[in-house]
Amino acid sequence: MATDTTGHSRRAYELGKRLEQMDRSRAAILRAARAQLEEQGYRRMTMGSLATESGVTRQTVHNLFGTKTAILEALFDAIALDAGMDGMRDAMTQSSRDAMLERFVQVFSRFWASNRVLLRRVHGIAAIDPELGAVLQARNQRRLTAANRIVGRFGIRQQAVQKAAALSALTSFEFFDALSGDSLNEEQASAQVLELARKLLAGA
Repeated sequence: MATDTTGHSRRAYELGKRLEQMDRSRAAILRAARAQLEEQGYRRMTMGSLATESGVTRQTVHNLFGTKTAILEALFDAIALDAGMDGMRDAMTQSSRDAMLERFVQVFSRFWASNRVLLRRVHGIAAIDPELGAVLQARNQRRLTAANRIVGRFGIRQQAVQKAAALSALTSFEFFDALSGDSLNEEQASAQVLELARKLLAGA
């Protein structure tokens, strides 16, 4: 019995070490992906270049992610988590519609502001790269879905689709980046976006 327990403990320890190593490798690959996107662009980012920069084998990159698209998805998820995008759950459960709208704008403003260099590069590449464009479009659809919920909370019936699309556009990276430029900080830009959003939904 003691032998079985010892063997089980050893296997559990070894499994834990393997999982820890996988987490380290995954994090290293995502750091390399971000650096390559910022410095070189998406087309030059390959499984081989990521393997070399992160210090793992190409097979490890394939085993952990499978495709470049999956790497992008994982990178954007990690960036979103670091920038507080999980606050969207809180935003969508606010008791008042005004609080929901304000929190919605704040979450996206913080996200855009904390990753402007990378996001400028990514959005520029996405305009000419269908694969990357599809990844961003899927994420934009999530923002539109949340915008539709907010419009619904405001009781809007006429032109609801158009107003949801407008709210989604107001909270997009492109609008935030153009609005803030080099003169407005995150709080100032967020306040202006919120003011415009309130005017959009006013009188509903």
